[in-house]
Parts: sequence; C-alpha cells; structure tokens
Amino acid sequence: MRQSHLFTKTLRDAPKGEDAVNAKLLIRGGYIHKTMAGAYAYLPLGLRVIQKISNIVREEMNAIGGQELLMTALQPKTVWDETGRWDEEVMYRLQDAHGGETGLGFSHEEALTDAVRAHVQSYKQLPFYAYQIQTKFRNEARAKSGILRGREFLMKDLYSFHTNEDDLNAYYDTVADAYRTVFERCGFETVYYTEASGGSMSHLPSHEFQVPIEAGEDTVLACDACLYAYNEEVWAEKSVSEGLSCPECGKAELKQVTTSEVGNIFRQLLKYSEPMKALFASEEGGDKPIVMGAYGLGISRLMGIAVEDSHDEDGIIWNEALAPFRVHLIALADKEGVVAEKADNLYEALQQAGIEVLYDDRDARPGEKLADADLLGMPIRVVVGSRSLEQGGVEVKRRSEVEGLVVSLDQVVAQLS
Repeated sequence: MRQSHLFTKTLRDAPKGEDAVNAKLLIRGGYIHKTMAGAYAYLPLGLRVIQKISNIVREEMNAIGGQELLMTALQPKTVWDETGRWDEEVMYRLQDAHGGETGLGFSHEEALTDAVRAHVQSYKQLPFYAYQIQTKFRNEARAKSGILRGREFLMKDLYSFHTNEDDLNAYYDTVADAYRTVFERCGFETVYYTEASGGSMSHLPSHEFQVPIEAGEDTVLACDACLYAYNEEVWAEKSVSEGLSCPECGKAELKQVTTSEVGNIFRQLLKYSEPMKALFASEEGGDKPIVMGAYGLGISRLMGIAVEDSHDEDGIIWNEALAPFRVHLIALADKEGVVAEKADNLYEALQQAGIEVLYDDRDARPGEKLADADLLGMPIRVVVGSRSLEQGGVEVKRRSEVEGLVVSLDQVVAQLS
C-alpha cells in the first residue's frame, strides 16, 4: 500500500474529549474516526488490525469445533420477554413502522436459542458449538475509555449446547485453553485467568481473562506464578487477600493488579433453555432442556488493550501479529531522484516476497515521515535516504528498539523474509 493513496491522515495533537490512551493514539494515527460518544468507525488501517485479530480468533474457534454463523443485530422483543431481559438498562429499544418493538442485541443468547429450538430435537444432534463475530450495542449511560467501553463494539461470542453438565464442563476447559492460545498469538505476555461469580446464571463460578494495564477498570488479586486471579466480587467468598499464598499453586503471593477484561466464559446451564423451552429428546427417553455455555471475547476491545499495553510517548508499538503492515518503508526525498527509484524497486521486491508493506512515498519532510512512522507503530521501519545509501544500504529499525542498522539493499528482502 502506498501511503500517498491511503485514506487517512495523522494528527499532531490528541483529540479533545478523549482521555484514554488507546483513543488518543488510534485517532491521531488515523486508525479510527469518532462518530459520536462511544461509537468509532474503523478506517483502513484500523480495519486491518481488526481483521488480524478476527482471523486469529476464527482459527482457534474452528480448531475446537466451532461453527461460524451470523445472527441478526436487530431482534424482536418477544424472545427477550421469554427470559425477562427486555427491560435491561443497556438495551437499545426501537419501534418499527408498524409499531412492533425490536431491540439491538447486546448479546445473542435469546436469538440463538430461538434458532436452536427450531433445529435441534434429539440428543444425537448434541453437543454442538456455534460462534459469530458480530457488532453489539450497549446503551451505556457514560461511554468511556475509547474503544475499551463503547456503545457499539465488535465481539466474538461462542455458545455451546450439551446434553449434560459434565460435557459442558469439559468443553468449558477446552475454550479456556483456546483463549489462552488466542492471547498468546496476539502477543500478550500476561493474561490472568480470573475467577468470578456465576451470578444469576449458575451455581458454578465463571472466569474472566484480565490483562494488566494502567487504564484498567477492574482490580484483581493475581498470582504471577500460575496466572490465576480472583475478581473483587469473590474475595470475601474465597477468603483471599493481598499477600496470601496463592491457593492454586502456592508458589507466589497474591497481589492487587489493575486490569482490563478482554474475555469471559460462563456456564449458563439452563438459564435460557428452560424458559425458552429449548428441549431435546434424551437417550433415556423424555424431553430435557439443553445445557448451555457462553464464551465472549471483545475483538475491538482487544485492539484497544493492545495499544494500552504497548506504546510510548511517540506512538503505538504493534507486534507483528496485529500490525496492519509488518514493514513501513520510507523514502526520504533527494533532488536527484535516486532515493525514490531505489525505494520503488525495494517496495516491489518486498511485495513480491509476500511481505506486508506500507510505503511512505508522500512528498513530505523527513521529520514528518519519521514522526508518523513512530505514531503508526509498524514493527519494522526501513528508511531509504541519501545518507544510508552512501553507507551502502538502507536503515532497518524495529519500532521497539532505539537503534537501527544499515543493511545492504540486496540483503534487505532476505533479512525480512
């Protein structure tokens, strides 16, 4: 991609009204555009990051038997009435042209359970697992923290359907392992597996996946040895406190950590299937309600947490898994046109080698180009300039490192492949 053709522009100053680091840097870098409080458009660079995250998540959900589908965001009041959740404060309620009441889904248990009861009748069809990557809506009283907590957001939600609780518990652990793989592939070094209350859904605990960041909204008691943690809501129930030896592994003391939740898993059991009469004919005879689990992962939220987790005063520091482009190629102008020719040739060679490259071919000052490169945060910067050519090559520098090195032109592609 030639940067001169890219639909975006960078901003020197942070936007007014944004306190969150993720929003400041993503807006300044032209990754997202704020349309209103709590709602952001993803511009080409931002969408590439979303697609990278989505593809990782999709691969891992497919690997554990998930079948991808796409439910409607617009849902009828009638299915929500069956579970008593229509009056939830976060529901966006609408009226159609005929006076019918509909809502924009903040989750999809009701919608999918409605489909399941129409298509699943026998134990022979269970278990099965369905997921989607879908836009969700929450009528938050106060949207804050940039794309970490918005009124419109992108989420992966997986639902599992079982004949019994033992089968659900086994799959619950399978999903937890898949989530760990997702976060590892996305470049997160520390993600706490955090015990939380099952709430009204279950007598069993639920679990959250919490990333330690300064801008986090949660506080957990965490063990850095085994990465198990406890949500604040269960501290009293579990009799845990700061300084206590970890009940899970005993290898380290629990400490308070400020975190942000990026995923959660719930054993919903019969909370939705029973009131909605989602039944199956059991092997023993007679109808039973389907046993359910739900597993959420914030796609756009993960993008925001990645920025909060990895940035400096100059901009974003993407890892190679999530970066919109792996290489940022920069041509520094010269009067003779030699630099432009060398950079053009290198751009073509990098593309032919299958390397994702953003080529800054703009007519702009060197300082502006280098500052923009730091702001955008691609993992590797390759600068073609008169000085580096005189030294026998181009400057190659990682965004996460201070110093670069000069690599000969005929070795650059091989070194980056």
